[in-house]
Amino acid sequence: MDRVPQTSFTTPLVGRDDELARLTGVLDRARGGAARAVLIAGDAGVGKTRLLDEVADRAARAGTTVLTGHCVDLGDVGLPYLPFTEILGVLAGDERFASVLAAHPVVDRLLGGGTDAARHADARLRLFEGVAGLLAELAEVAPLLLVLEDLHWADQSSRDLLRFLLSRGVLQHPVGGAPARRLAVLASYRADDLHRRHPLRPLLAELVRLPAVERMELRPLADADVARLVRALRERPLPDATVHRIVERAEGNAFYAEELVAATDAPAGGVPSGLVDVLLIRFEQLSDTAQQVLRTAAVAGRRVGHDLLRDAVGLPDAELDAALREAVERQLLVPGEGDTYSFRHALAREAVYTDLLPGERARLHGAFARLLAGRDRRAGSAAERAHHYRESHDLPEALAASLEAADHAQRVGAPAEELRHVEAALDLWAAVDTSARPAGTDTVTLTLRASAAAAHAGELHRAVSLTRSALAGLGQDADLELAARVRYTLAGNLLNVDHLTAAFEHSSEALALIPAEPPSATWVWAAATHVVTARQVGEHETALRTARRALRVAEELGVADARADLLISLAGLEEHGRRTPAGRARLKEARELARRAGNAPVELRALFNLAIGCFESGDLEECLPWATEGLDRARRSGLLSAPYPREMWYLRQLVRYTLGHWDECVREAADHAGALPSAGGYTAGPGLYVALARGDFGAAERARTLLEGPFDWMGTLVAGIVLTDAAALRGDPEDAVRWMRSTVEALTDAAGTRPHVTVRLTALALAAVADRAAGLRLTGDEEGARRWADTATGLVAQARESAGRGEGGIPQGPEGQAWLARAEAEWARAVSGPDVAAWAAAVAAFADGDVYERARCRLRLAEALLAADRREEAAVEADATRREADRLGAAPLRERLDDLVRRGRLTRETAGGDRGPVLTAREREVLRLLALGRSNRQIGEELFISVKTASVHVSNILAKLGAASRTEAVAVAYRQGLITPEPTAQG
Repeated sequence: MDRVPQTSFTTPLVGRDDELARLTGVLDRARGGAARAVLIAGDAGVGKTRLLDEVADRAARAGTTVLTGHCVDLGDVGLPYLPFTEILGVLAGDERFASVLAAHPVVDRLLGGGTDAARHADARLRLFEGVAGLLAELAEVAPLLLVLEDLHWADQSSRDLLRFLLSRGVLQHPVGGAPARRLAVLASYRADDLHRRHPLRPLLAELVRLPAVERMELRPLADADVARLVRALRERPLPDATVHRIVERAEGNAFYAEELVAATDAPAGGVPSGLVDVLLIRFEQLSDTAQQVLRTAAVAGRRVGHDLLRDAVGLPDAELDAALREAVERQLLVPGEGDTYSFRHALAREAVYTDLLPGERARLHGAFARLLAGRDRRAGSAAERAHHYRESHDLPEALAASLEAADHAQRVGAPAEELRHVEAALDLWAAVDTSARPAGTDTVTLTLRASAAAAHAGELHRAVSLTRSALAGLGQDADLELAARVRYTLAGNLLNVDHLTAAFEHSSEALALIPAEPPSATWVWAAATHVVTARQVGEHETALRTARRALRVAEELGVADARADLLISLAGLEEHGRRTPAGRARLKEARELARRAGNAPVELRALFNLAIGCFESGDLEECLPWATEGLDRARRSGLLSAPYPREMWYLRQLVRYTLGHWDECVREAADHAGALPSAGGYTAGPGLYVALARGDFGAAERARTLLEGPFDWMGTLVAGIVLTDAAALRGDPEDAVRWMRSTVEALTDAAGTRPHVTVRLTALALAAVADRAAGLRLTGDEEGARRWADTATGLVAQARESAGRGEGGIPQGPEGQAWLARAEAEWARAVSGPDVAAWAAAVAAFADGDVYERARCRLRLAEALLAADRREEAAVEADATRREADRLGAAPLRERLDDLVRRGRLTRETAGGDRGPVLTAREREVLRLLALGRSNRQIGEELFISVKTASVHVSNILAKLGAASRTEAVAVAYRQGLITPEPTAQG
C-alpha cells in the first residue's frame, strides 16, 4: 500500500533539525494510533515545502502512505475541493488503491463534478463523510500522511472540508472498538499572506483549539544556517564576502538565498528578475494610493519615519493612514519604534525600488534630500543626504554631504564607512565644478585619506591601490612634503601586503625627498617608515642607524607618537629584542607615549609587539593579557580590522590552541564569526587547526578557500599548515611535501628569506615522509626507503636553517626550537627508525608549549620505547597520550594510539585504560547528551562542533558499543556504567 518515492533533493535541508524532529515525532505517534494534525506557518520562501518534502520522504520510506494536495492561487475563479481532488486523482490512478476506492463512490462524485456533488447540504455532508471514511480505511491498511500545501490559497469548500475532517472526522477517536486511526495531517500556509480579513484566519483560530491539532511556526533560518545552505548550493566554494552578502540580504529566507546564489554572476547589488516577480505580487494587489506610499518609502530606505514619509508623499493624513494600514495588514510594512515603518524584508524594498521609473526615482530622492537638509542635522543624516543628493543628480550637494559623512565616520571610529564616503567624494570630484568644490582639499589628499581608511578597515590591497593612485596624481610641481607622505604611506601599505622590496624602494624615495635639516615631523615619519622597511629586507644596520637618528629628532620636535613608533622599532633591533625584559620595558614606554598622543595605530603596534614578544619567549600565559588589551583598544577605536588587531586576534586564538583550550578557541571563533570579515587566515587559522586535529578533514577544503582571490600572506600560511598536516594524517607524503614546498615558496620574500613557519611546515611534512620510509622498510623495500630518507635529509636541512635564523639574525625562540626538535626526530625515524633520545628531546621541547604537539611526540616516543623493548616506559607514555588526546577530543591521535597499543600488545591495564569500550572524552560527552535525548544539531550546539561531526561521533559510539540505535546505545552505556542517570530536582 505504501509508496516509496525516489526523491533526489537538489536543495539541502539545513537549520531545521528541531522542526524535523517534532514532525517526525508526530508521525511516530500517528503510526501508533494517535491521529494528529500540525498547521505549519511561515513566510513565503522560508522553507515550508522543503521541510514537508523531507518529512514525506522519510514517512514513505518507513512504510507510510503519503498523499499530497496543493492549493493554487486562481484569483476569483477558485476550483472547489482542489487539493482533495488532486489527492483522489492520484489514488484513482493507482491500481493498488482500487479495492478501497471501489467501496467509496464519493471519489467518482468528486472527480466527476464537485460542484453538483456539493450543491445541497445533505449531499455536502455525505461528501464530507465519504472523504473521511475513505481516509480512515486507507489508514487501516497502512499509516497515512496527508499533506496539504498553501492553505492561504484554499477555496471555501476545501476549508470547510478540512474543518470537518479535523474537528469531526479522521482525528477523532473511533468508537465501538474500531482500530485507532494511524493518520497525520500536515498543512502549510503563508503567514505573511494572512491580512486581517483573510478568510483562513477564523478557521485557523478554530482549529488550533482542537486537542489533536497543533501549530508550528517556521521562523527564518539563522545566519549560520543560511551560510551553510549557500555554500552547499555551489560545487565550487563562493568567496566569504559573497556568502556574507547573500546571508545579509536573504535575512533567513531559504528561497531568497537560493535565488541570490543563482544570480551571483549578475551585476552586484541587483535583485534576480525571477525574485522581483515574486516579491511584487503582493505589492501589486494594493490600492493605487498604498502603492504610491510604498514607492516613496522604498526610496527612503529600509526604514522611514512617519513625519518624513508624510512630507515626502504629500497626502492628507487620512489617506496616508489608510494606505499605511493597508500595507501593514498585507504585511509589506511593519510598524517600529519611534513612529517608524520598515519593509518586512529588505528584498521587498529593493524590488519596489527597482520597479520605479528613472525620473520618478530621481524626483523622490530629491524630495528626501531637501526635506533632510531642512531638518535638524542628526549624526547620520549627512550620509542619507549624500545618498539622496547623488541619486537625484545634485552633485555639488552630494559631494559636500559625502565629506561631512566621512568626517562623522572618522570621529566615531568607523573606517569602513569613512572609506565608502571618501571614495564617493572622489567619484564626484571631477563632475563638480571647481567653484563648487570644498576649499582646502584636493584629490591627492583625499585619496591619501581614503587609503588610510582602507588600511584601518582591513582592506589592505585596496589601500595599496588607492595610494598608488595618489602617487600617480602628483604633479611635477607637487609639494615635497605631500609627495613624501604619499610615498611613505605607500611603503607602509605595501608592507601590509608583504611587498617588501617595493616598500623599501618607496620609503627610500620618501626619505630622500625631505632634507633632514631643518628638522621636520614629515622627515621623522618618513624615517620611521624607512626603519621598518629596511629591517624587513634585511638592511639591519641601515634600520638601526636611521632609527637612532630619527629618535633624537622626534625628541627635539616633541613628536610623541613618532617617538613611540621608533622606540617599538628599536626594541626589535637592539640586543635580543622584544623577548627580553629590556625590550618589553621599551615597548611599554612606547605604548604610553602613543596613548597620550592619541595615536591608536601606534599604540596597537606597541601592544602587538608586547604580546608577540611574550609568545616568542615562551611566556604564553603572559601573552594573552597583552593581546586582549590590544583587541579592546582596537574595538574602542573602530580598528578591529586593521593589521595589528588582526594579528593579535590570531595570536590570542593561537595561544589558546597551543595551551589546549580548544573548546574556548572554537567557542570564541563561533561567537565572533564575521567580526573581522576581511581577516581571512587570521580568524580562520586556530579553528581550522582544532577541526583537523579532531578528525574533521573538511578543514582541508575550507583551508583551500583561503588561497582564492588576491595573495594573502596569512591565509597562505594557515592553508599551508592545514593542508600539509592533512596530507600527513592521510598518509600521503607526496602531497605533504608538495604543500610544504609550495607554501614556503609563496611566503619567501624577494630577497630569498624564508618564513619562520618553514620549520613547522617541514616537521609536518617529515612526519608523512618518515611514515612512508618506515612502511617501505617493513616490506623490505630498502631502495624506496632510502629515497624517502634522502627527501627527509633535504627537508631537515631547511628546518635547521629556519630555526637558526629568526628576526635580526638570532635563532628562533622556544616554539621554533621545539618544531626543530620534532623535525630532527622525524628525520631520524625516516633514516634509521624510531630514536628514543630524539623523541624524548622533542617531548621536552614542547613541555611548556603546544600540548597537542607534545602529545603527538609522546606517541612517537612510546613507539620508540616499544621498539627498544622498554614496555613499561612505553605504557607510561601511551597513558599520558591517551589522557591528553581524550581531553582535547583529538580523535585521529587517539586512533593511532589505539593502533599502537594493539600492535605492541600493551594491555589496557598497562596502558592506563579502562576495561569498558574505548570511548574518547568527546564521545563520552556526546553519549551523555544522547542519554538526555538531544538531537545531533543540539549536540553540535552544546559542544561547539558541526552537526556532521556530531553525527560521526554518534556513529562511532554505536559501533563501539555494538548498538543498532541511539536508544540501544544509551541502554548499553547505562548497563556498563559508562554514564549515570542525571540527578533530578526535588521539591
